[in-house]
Amino acid sequence: MQPFANFTGVVCPLDRSNVDTDAIIPKQFLKSIQRSGFGPNLFDEWRYLDTGEPGRDNSGRPLNQGFVLNDPRYAGASILLTRANFGCGSSREHAPWALADYGFKVILAESYADIFFNNCFENGILPLVLDPEVIDRLFAQAGGPDALRIAVDLEGQALTLGNGEVIPFEVHPYRKHCLQHGLDEIGQTLQHVEAIAAYEERRRQQAPWLFA
Repeated sequence: MQPFANFTGVVCPLDRSNVDTDAIIPKQFLKSIQRSGFGPNLFDEWRYLDTGEPGRDNSGRPLNQGFVLNDPRYAGASILLTRANFGCGSSREHAPWALADYGFKVILAESYADIFFNNCFENGILPLVLDPEVIDRLFAQAGGPDALRIAVDLEGQALTLGNGEVIPFEVHPYRKHCLQHGLDEIGQTLQHVEAIAAYEERRRQQAPWLFA
């Protein structure tokens, strides 16, 4: 997992509540356990006018021009703005994989499904919980003729809008540390690999029958 760096990105406004993980990445794409390659099928059923299949070339598929991801204003967006209960439904980790593979680094929402929320941190995505009034204000700005750009400062825990407005946010210190250093739970464990090896050797000496 790559360390999370401060950046300024375009905001893509997905004005929907209760977006479930099957909408984020439909079930037919769950056959792979690789973390990459899911971006082209993110929001597949909303993004395209036909049915997507694993391994299919998406370049010639008909686009749903009314879907926000296909709006030229939001090309290259790295911040997803959405509503309450984002990521509900099944606990598939493919959902954050698809979001990250598309290029989203931050999600702004009123609330999240718990498992999805935790999976985001494990995959280098920063999911922020903001007050509904703030979300409404951001939607109003993001829906204008020009794309809304936001500077994300994880260290300072603040979002800065183009007009200079600063929106502070909260993030758990442990989660913040992991994102800043590019550590998932396996990465955290591997930081102690020497201590683990020493423990295993002591156990081997103390109870050799366990290793026979």
